[in-house]
Amino acid sequence: MNERVLNDIELLATLFSQGGWKELRLKAEGFELLLSLDPDSGFDDAPVAGSHPEVPSPAQAPAAKAQATPSQAAPELAPAETAASDPANDAADSAWHPVVAPNLGTFYRSPKPGSLPFVELGQQVDAGTEVCLLEVMKLFTSVTAGVSGKIARICAADAELVHGGQVLYYIEQD
Repeated sequence: MNERVLNDIELLATLFSQGGWKELRLKAEGFELLLSLDPDSGFDDAPVAGSHPEVPSPAQAPAAKAQATPSQAAPELAPAETAASDPANDAADSAWHPVVAPNLGTFYRSPKPGSLPFVELGQQVDAGTEVCLLEVMKLFTSVTAGVSGKIARICAADAELVHGGQVLYYIEQD
């Protein structure tokens, strides 16, 4: 597995432990993931290779277990997006502050469909200004600007899947 996938799994484990859930099952193209507080839990339709390894979680969920089962050869995913690899971000001023996604999720510029975006290009923001929402499995995370300044660049499209650490906005600090 590449580093981005491992980071995304770790972020999901953190959300799992903070969300008060008892079990989370994820199945995607050739990959299955189970996070469970029940050590006897397992996938019913696929054999699990090895034991139930602990998932490292900064939120201290020592009872949480994870198991990943490749249902076929897992496809290699593209490397995580970085400001340097995105041509649109090449011209970003080095003094600008990046606002990054804290976790994997769907990026939403507005609080609900049809409403105005949280922020627009050129808008003045404070450190605590909410700039977007990230949604993963019906759990919404509010993202704030983190610094005072002006929105200099919007780097993600509305309803786009973004990865933890991906730049969402650049802010020209005051």
